[in-house]
Amino acid sequence: MSQHKVKTSLITIFLALVTIITNSCNNESNDMMNLVQWVDPMIGTSGHGHTFPGATVPFGMVQLSPDSHTEGWDWCSGYHFSDSSIIGFSHTHLSGTGRGDLLDILVMPYTGDTKWTAGTRENPDSGYRSRFSHDKEISHPGYYSVNLQDYHIKAELTTSRRAGFHRYTFEKGKSKI
Repeated sequence: MSQHKVKTSLITIFLALVTIITNSCNNESNDMMNLVQWVDPMIGTSGHGHTFPGATVPFGMVQLSPDSHTEGWDWCSGYHFSDSSIIGFSHTHLSGTGRGDLLDILVMPYTGDTKWTAGTRENPDSGYRSRFSHDKEISHPGYYSVNLQDYHIKAELTTSRRAGFHRYTFEKGKSKI
């Protein structure tokens, strides 16, 4: 048999195998490979993990997330799971560090009278911070949502590589925006 016929036969066999393997793949196996479903952004938000639960994308310029306190070792990322109030949502956070970088471009939606200080964790009514419940907090890769109980506002955050997006849903007739 000539070399040309051998090469042609091997190429034909190779292409046939590639076609068979490619056609045997189906969408069901692709659905099972969606590994994002197993990501829990809340991991590391308690103890000394120093992570934040907010919205971000890998290597993104924006990390939208709630800030619950600004002082102390446990709040290096701006958020700690032990807290029950939020002082606002800022646009940049460091995750897993031992050094804080807090409150860059802080936004806090509210209703009612304007308050100029954040208030304290012990007395949220002394400022603009709002209580929240972890039962009404949702955190998925690229998305964060929480209900601000004191103002009856649903806050939703998401990001792209270079921008962050806020959506606030107010009770009818209560918006301050």
